[in-house]
Amino acid sequence: MSRKDAAAPAAQTDIDITEILARIPHRYPFLLVDRAEAYRPHQSIIGVKCVTVNEPFFQGHFPGYPVMPGVLIVEAMAQTGAVLMSKSLDVDTAGKTIFFMSLDNCRFRSPVRPGDVLKMHVEVVRARAKLFKFKGQAFVEGKAVAEAEFAAMLVETSQAETVAAEPSV
Repeated sequence: MSRKDAAAPAAQTDIDITEILARIPHRYPFLLVDRAEAYRPHQSIIGVKCVTVNEPFFQGHFPGYPVMPGVLIVEAMAQTGAVLMSKSLDVDTAGKTIFFMSLDNCRFRSPVRPGDVLKMHVEVVRARAKLFKFKGQAFVEGKAVAEAEFAAMLVETSQAETVAAEPSV
């Protein structure tokens, strides 16, 4: 290794909550990623969610045996993908939003309970300009609890407002 290589800064692979809040619009109680690690631009990331009994959904899902809803596990994977996408594209989030577009081959393997640390391994399957396709797997203590393939797209907020304002049929 040359002296120049030794002096080069290591690439940032961990993403803290401050950067996550700057990269995606989600906020409590719907923010489902506490931090991320092992970030590799345009390739992969691991999102981390520390599941606590204080989560609002546990009041009704299910009293006496709290289980994190599967749809929220998938949402946590999608938010992890949005962080990967936003950072890879170096998105200026003013006036832009990353929208979840599709979900395929979703499977749930085991319940996620209070006290678990949910790790969402998300990798890019395909990327074209502002559209990314991902494969995600969620783990607790190394055991797979869920998996899915999903897609997301970067959209100008003005376009999103136009779509939202159109009456549904």
